[in-house]
Amino acid sequence: MSVQSIREKINLALYDSKEGVLSLFKVGSFLVASLILSLLIYQFGFNPNLTVKAWILIAIKASFVFYIVKYLTNLLYSYKPTRFIKDSWFEGLLLLLILINGVTYLISNESLLNWLGRQLEFYQLENFYILFLQSYFFILVGIELGKASTHLTLLKMSPPKMLISSFIFLILIGTGLLMMPEMTSQIEYMPFFDALFTSISASCVTGLIVVDTATYFTQKGHTVLMLLIQLGGLNIISFATLLALFSKKGIGIKHQTILQDNFSSESLLSGKGLLGKIFLFSFFMEFIGMIALYFTWNPGTNEPLLEDQFFFSLFHSVSAFNNAGFSLFPNGLQNHVVQNAHSMHLILAGLIFFGAVGFPVIDDVFNINRIKKSFKSSLYKLKLSTRISLYTTFVLLLFGTLMFYFLEQQNTLNGMTIQGQLITSFFQSITARTAGFNTVDFSVIGTPMLLIFIFLMFIGASPGSTGGGIKTSTFTLIIYSALNTIRGKKRIEIEKRTISPELLHKAFSIFLFATSTIFIAIFILSISDGEKGILPIAFEVVSAFSTVGLSAGITANLSFTGKVVIMVCMFVGRIGTLTLAFALSSKMKSHNYKYPKAHLSVG
Repeated sequence: MSVQSIREKINLALYDSKEGVLSLFKVGSFLVASLILSLLIYQFGFNPNLTVKAWILIAIKASFVFYIVKYLTNLLYSYKPTRFIKDSWFEGLLLLLILINGVTYLISNESLLNWLGRQLEFYQLENFYILFLQSYFFILVGIELGKASTHLTLLKMSPPKMLISSFIFLILIGTGLLMMPEMTSQIEYMPFFDALFTSISASCVTGLIVVDTATYFTQKGHTVLMLLIQLGGLNIISFATLLALFSKKGIGIKHQTILQDNFSSESLLSGKGLLGKIFLFSFFMEFIGMIALYFTWNPGTNEPLLEDQFFFSLFHSVSAFNNAGFSLFPNGLQNHVVQNAHSMHLILAGLIFFGAVGFPVIDDVFNINRIKKSFKSSLYKLKLSTRISLYTTFVLLLFGTLMFYFLEQQNTLNGMTIQGQLITSFFQSITARTAGFNTVDFSVIGTPMLLIFIFLMFIGASPGSTGGGIKTSTFTLIIYSALNTIRGKKRIEIEKRTISPELLHKAFSIFLFATSTIFIAIFILSISDGEKGILPIAFEVVSAFSTVGLSAGITANLSFTGKVVIMVCMFVGRIGTLTLAFALSSKMKSHNYKYPKAHLSVG
């Protein structure tokens, strides 16, 4: 009897039980991974005693028995075992290593990795192995969540509601993590309200704080903040979609619709195709930024702040690219250690620019096929949306730089060299639109410049970016519409392209909702915190709504009501006013008829 015929008999014998057994193992895999992940979070956030740590380690090792059995069961039920081994080679190799390591420990009372570490004089090999296993569980739970997220179509939730729910989920998880004892260095645990404010600020990549990030949190707390910034900046739905790609089912229409709206892609397919490029470019830029920042630190500096230069470089790279504005220096980049580190400021400015210009723009500018074709024909030049984003960004950046340079000569720029003045002006111009870093004291900046900063923050970044504001394209369309109205033109045309009425209506809706939200927030704060002054209040509200994070120094001193208003502004500004409006509104039935035109006196 051949091996093939034996295999066929086994498949026939197991056919009736296959679906039930494999489904049971899928549920068990998620439950076991979730349990171990919970134990790891407990160990990370509460620092239990050695006995509890030992039991957690035993639970981790024991759980792999389940995964070994699961892997062998999947192999047994597979119609093509060879193909299954090839497709799951990483999982199989890891489980084989775990099995060999465990067997050698039972036989010789010493694990294989511990023995290899002694032979190679690398005594931390076992510790790296345990760290790798812990990381594996985080990845495993993420993959299981990603696969589960492919069933979003079963939930009767629109894409805007799904996007809002994902941010609420991230904020609540972040709040719980920040309240763990190991996150803070000054008190036993962070109060709920402060943790909620900080979690919203990090998840919405804003940067407004009610505590000193540098001294209040431990490195574990800084790590949690960095993860919240990364997840919030690129949108947690995107991470779930990336993990869903591990599933053979792929991603559903709701996933693709959220991606299309969030990254301003032209179609569902382009949104799906853009996802991989977004993660590749984001992590590449953050890695390059981390390396560049690492070599800007002065090696002779004895500052205790810079003892862990690698982590400082990574944190600031992630914070800058995601336009978050969080810094590990007391008083931010205004701190004496880095206030005059102009090379560092330029690196951060570059990261801020690429994070704020928008992923669709980056994809268009650096598209190899388009670049090749553009040499042969002008038809393959940059898209209109790309040109609008780039032109508007450069104009606003130049405007902000020149205004800061001339208006702050006798104030915050006083005493600096010409080079320092230009770099400082440029850095504040680029960071004021989206990022929230500051190398000067914003509480002493003159009123004219504060008004200009409010204008720049309100416009914000480009669509499909990590920044906030009404976006550069919205601002451009409103300006063109106003100019065309003055000139008496009925259609809006930009570079031989006609702008549809629907797009124009959307731009005006965004502008209206944004100004209304900001006005209501300023009105409430003028009642609850009127003693702070109307200009600092307006500056704070626009900074929160546009997820910038700059402050005139009043955030921590706001009343309870004032902080709640700022939290709402950060949340609404991050998810977008239109997204919130679509989520709260009911569907309207469309009609094929239309009423006669009405004449109204306007202006």
